[in-house]
Amino acid sequence: MSDNRFKIVFDGALLPGVESTTAKLNLAELFKSDVEAIEKLFTGRPVALKRDLSRSDAETYLTALKNAGVDARIESEQPVAFSLAEAHETDSGASDLSRPAASPYAPPRAAVGDDLPEFATLNAFTIHGRIGRLRYLAWTLVLTVALLVASGIIATASFAVATASPTAGVILGSLLGFALFVALVWVSVQIGVQRLHDLGWSGWLYLLNLVPFVNSIFPLLLLVLPGNTGANQYGAPPPRNSTAVKVLASLWLAFIPLMLIIVLALGMNGYLDQLEANVDSSYESSSINADDDTDQSVIVEEEDTQSADEAAEPVDSPEQ
Repeated sequence: MSDNRFKIVFDGALLPGVESTTAKLNLAELFKSDVEAIEKLFTGRPVALKRDLSRSDAETYLTALKNAGVDARIESEQPVAFSLAEAHETDSGASDLSRPAASPYAPPRAAVGDDLPEFATLNAFTIHGRIGRLRYLAWTLVLTVALLVASGIIATASFAVATASPTAGVILGSLLGFALFVALVWVSVQIGVQRLHDLGWSGWLYLLNLVPFVNSIFPLLLLVLPGNTGANQYGAPPPRNSTAVKVLASLWLAFIPLMLIIVLALGMNGYLDQLEANVDSSYESSSINADDDTDQSVIVEEEDTQSADEAAEPVDSPEQ
């Protein structure tokens, strides 16, 4: 009578609070393997990590796996029944000698992870998937150009309606502008979340753009930090950058300094206009003060003349 045998089964589940990247690194160290081979175990399908174990050995393996952060389980091996009829039938049948005989206790030979694609599928209108730095720049440039074109169309339509009815033009422009703003925010969030996934970060970190001072640094991190080279907890890596992506990213990188120059030029023009207005205001004030001084001097001269005339009048003598 033989003892019951057990196997360790893993279906990709992790213990609460354990990151996927940490668990993969721990498993790679435990099995003395590389991370790419371990990633093939995280497909969601049950995989027998170890077979033909006694109960005590299975408990030991299970403890080591739980320490690595994975939620594995112990299952009983299915007993194999042999019969003489099946054996005779197998021996008499045609056999393929080039293929080794399958053992019920052999490790699984299925290519675990074949369902995992080499590259992720690109889709700008989703919060799933990953995109790299250059593709993030390219998609942002396309979004900006689309925003400018849509804004021009809305302004033209609103002006055309306002010529007939100003109130209708204002209402139409406000509604279309609000719809455009919502669409812009929605697509921007989706693209930003995919960029965060490429870094291995949670998409909720995109809310840091709402924090003062942080929102001036956080977008730069999305442009500078490189993504994970292989698959991470958010899926396979993005495809390689095409020529169009590289060209658009280069245009955007050239567009950013141009925008800075335009902003600085506008600011300088505003400063010069303000300075000129202050100079004109000071000149007008000085002119008004000079006019006031002239008027006062004229009044004083008139008073002095009047006093002199009064003094020059003859005085009647007593004899008269």
